[in-house]
Amino acid sequence: MRYVAPLAATAFMAAFIFMTAVAHADGLQAGQWKVVSKPENNGMAGPQVENMRCLTEEDVKDLDRTFSPVSRTTNSTCERTEHESTPQRLKWRLQCTGQLDMDVAGEFLFDSPQHYTATVTARSSMMGRVLNDVRTAIEGQRIGECR
Repeated sequence: MRYVAPLAATAFMAAFIFMTAVAHADGLQAGQWKVVSKPENNGMAGPQVENMRCLTEEDVKDLDRTFSPVSRTTNSTCERTEHESTPQRLKWRLQCTGQLDMDVAGEFLFDSPQHYTATVTARSSMMGRVLNDVRTAIEGQRIGECR
């Protein structure tokens, strides 16, 4: 019976550490981020693009605003047709019709305060003819404080 107490304490500590890790996985940490994008246009892989981005405290407090598209179209009307936002996930879809028809969708998974992955798809057409069908895989990794 002497070993039950240490075993129970160990199990409690493991559960506490797990719950703490999950709780801290909500959202992102402000700072300098390396963002790698891997586009595929009409089935053809494009060049990998690497950018640096400073996410401020304001940016990470509102991940929906930070990672959702902004519609700036001429001669088209856009409507957000899907939207789901939690501290671990952001999913949206924007559809535009008019001179240029577009269907843009994104899903961001915030798996830790220092890392996220995303997939953004964009399909554009004009007069019923597909112009572009782009799928971009994105990975963001916090690398330190903003410079």
